[in-house]
Amino acid sequence: MNFNEIVGHENIVESLKNAIRNDSVSHSYLFEGPKSIGKEKLAKAFAKALLCQKGGDSPCNTCPSCMKIESGNHPDFYMEYPDKDSFKKEKVEELQRTVRKLPLESNRKIYVIDDAEKMTQQAQNSFLKTLEEPPVYTVIILLATNSYSLLPTIVSRCQIVKFTPIEREKIEEALIKYYNRSEEQARFIAAFSNGIIGRAIELSKSDEFRLLRDEIIEKLDTIMNGDKLKVFSVSEFFEQNKDIIDEIMDIILLWNRDLLIYKEIKNIDLLINKDKVDLISNQCQKLSKSKIMDILDVVRRTKEDIHSNVNFQLAIEVMLLNIQEV
Repeated sequence: MNFNEIVGHENIVESLKNAIRNDSVSHSYLFEGPKSIGKEKLAKAFAKALLCQKGGDSPCNTCPSCMKIESGNHPDFYMEYPDKDSFKKEKVEELQRTVRKLPLESNRKIYVIDDAEKMTQQAQNSFLKTLEEPPVYTVIILLATNSYSLLPTIVSRCQIVKFTPIEREKIEEALIKYYNRSEEQARFIAAFSNGIIGRAIELSKSDEFRLLRDEIIEKLDTIMNGDKLKVFSVSEFFEQNKDIIDEIMDIILLWNRDLLIYKEIKNIDLLINKDKVDLISNQCQKLSKSKIMDILDVVRRTKEDIHSNVNFQLAIEVMLLNIQEV
């Protein structure tokens, strides 16, 4: 793991490297941002650089320290995860006992605590003592999706580093370069991931996701060309895949977004589902611009309704009937 392997977040990387160069590394950081956006990966690269035996602002990846972190065997690097859904006080107290012990091989001890917001109230109160009087050799990095679940006193003692979604083009480039995806595959996955690099990588490795997209597009085409009875058979697919309904709805939204773009300007290069241009062209011949916009609206509303716990089957059937009314 190296800073060069981090996709996006250039400003954060440069800020951390500057802190190392200027000997201004904080004792506590809060890396805040969506799940799978790269917080843990960057925290490990930072820890590696701080413990690297060759010094410098980046890990060398060849010294014993770097190699031990890579293999998960460095005695001065701690990667902590919650037990199931929470960090309990007992786990935090055990961590605090290790904090008080001097480093074994380095001049620092690095702690990366994932899902820090899952600390119980008692655990946070206990952990606050460590942040108030940290040993000079410790660097603590908290990873959290947002800081609102943490005590304000904890947040105030950390240097906050905010992670934002990564540009689609950078995710596309990474998927093509490192994960052997085609340009068309990378384009769709990058758009679908909403700037979350971890999600994009996971999807790029999944043949099931590619098959899911193809099946959804096929079913949309089926209901646009069939009678109303087909709506009810297609709705069974949604019921069977209820646990991934957000992904399904997002695929439908991206598909209709492509229909709208093709209908308006016929610019193939702007399509996310570029490999389906023939089907997009065929559907656009049957749909007006206003109808496509109506479909986008009804899909968005249905997605919101589902999150509001309305009757799932009824919401899906109404949506499909609306889509079918071309």
